This record gives sequence, C-alpha cells and structure tokens, in this order.
Amino acid sequence: MHITIYTTPTCPYCTLAKDFFKNHGITFTEIDVAADPTAANEMVKKSGQMGVPVIEIGNEIVVGWNQTAIEELLKNIKKEKQKA
Repeated sequence: MHITIYTTPTCPYCTLAKDFFKNHGITFTEIDVAADPTAANEMVKKSGQMGVPVIEIGNEIVVGWNQTAIEELLKNIKKEKQKA
C-alpha cells in the first residue's frame, strides 16, 4: 500500500495527517505542492481540489484531514490483504 500526502509547509491539517501516519508506524511520501507546481497540478487532477492535505491511499483520495475516512480506508485495505 502506497500513501502520498500532498502538503504545504504552513498547513496545520497536513501536520495532523503526517503525525497520524507516523504515530501508527505507516510510511508515506510527502509532496510539498507549494514548492512543486507540477505536483500541485497532479494533485488537482486527482482530487479536483486545490486545498491540502490531499491524501492518496492506494487508489483512493481523501481531501482534507478526515481521520474517520482514513481509518476506514486503512481497515478495508487490511481486510483485503488478509483475504489474499
């Protein structure tokens, strides 16, 4: 499972998202869209949004800090891995 978090340096919700994954021992890739306009365009194409954080978990997109949605996605992915 690959997780990407599109962030900016001044975004407090981005920090909450990153801390959540760190505290759960989940690795992720952080992309600073303030410093990378190409990545910002990619983020908008994927999410339809310009706000951050945008969190990509596998093929799913979570816009904003939505811990419930993130936990549900992670739980579903874990179930799928157990079935395989």
